[in-house]
Amino acid sequence: MKKHIETDPVLHRYVAGFTLIELMVVIAIIGILATIALPAYQDYVTRSRIAEATSALAAKRASVEQFYDNNRTYIGAPACVADSATSKSFTFSCTVATATAYTIEALGTGPMVGFSFTIDQANTRVTSAVPAKWALPDPNTCWITRKGGVC
Repeated sequence: MKKHIETDPVLHRYVAGFTLIELMVVIAIIGILATIALPAYQDYVTRSRIAEATSALAAKRASVEQFYDNNRTYIGAPACVADSATSKSFTFSCTVATATAYTIEALGTGPMVGFSFTIDQANTRVTSAVPAKWALPDPNTCWITRKGGVC
């Protein structure tokens, strides 16, 4: 908003500025937008990390199944080892119960603590654990991707 505060005698132009009220209104608007945008952004980042974990679980399962096709056992599958390098937010572990049964688990670390996803030889996908603000799906036969138990 231009207001005539003083005139430059040489160039005959107006010197303008913002009032304190105008600056406070802008700061209030930025604050309101930040309270809406920041949680939405954090949920988006969480959902992307979940997608990273579930895709890595599916890839590990495919690798273990390929090993089984070649050897007729899950015991000794190279993809069925502890792995903390595949993802920054999850560690992966594999439990071979018998020659024909296994479970691969993705356990959240860092900002994803509280999340746990599993997959087994029958391609049963289970969300083992979620943080307090999230809900487990009912029935628990999928990987949760959003708050409220949405798969």
